[in-house]
Amino acid sequence: MDIDEDGGLPTGWTTEMPDDGGLPISARQEQFSLAFVRMVVAAAGCSIKSHETDYDGVDITIVASREYERFYCPEFELQLKCTTQHSQLKSDHLAWPLKRDRFLKLVSPKRFVPALLGVLLIPEDPGQLIDLSEEGLTSSSRMYWEYATKLGEIGDGKSSATVHLPRSNLFDVVGLQHIMQRIGEGGQW
Repeated sequence: MDIDEDGGLPTGWTTEMPDDGGLPISARQEQFSLAFVRMVVAAAGCSIKSHETDYDGVDITIVASREYERFYCPEFELQLKCTTQHSQLKSDHLAWPLKRDRFLKLVSPKRFVPALLGVLLIPEDPGQLIDLSEEGLTSSSRMYWEYATKLGEIGDGKSSATVHLPRSNLFDVVGLQHIMQRIGEGGQW
């Protein structure tokens, strides 16, 4: 899992140790991203298989432990990114730059298991990641996704490609259940 591709962090975020002596901010972003996905996956009745590395262009595998019309236990692989760059959020999509090697691994037509790209957009202020009170847990963070097969192509000699993740592809419980149903029923991905 990577944080902002350009390595730059906005005001309030640093790669140094915070004053509280805890994890560096970049590590907190990674942990928060994984926790965010785990909450959605659990609420959707699915589970996660972890990967030791993301060498193959993915971070985790999400599995539905149920039978669909065509397949039992459909799954997909997820490449997870995290950013505070709200300027990348456009009226109908989130624009995200992917380095050439990551892009090519993710969109490979030889993939056996469907792959998706998910980008979690989090607040610029690290103190605003979550709000926990008697009323419950809330976060203004949200993740947009797209099937790797729909990310387009990368030009010859280009070091990166900017992909567009539709704002209508919000990674939430209903959205995840629809992804699983589509894969489980043998739909195109």
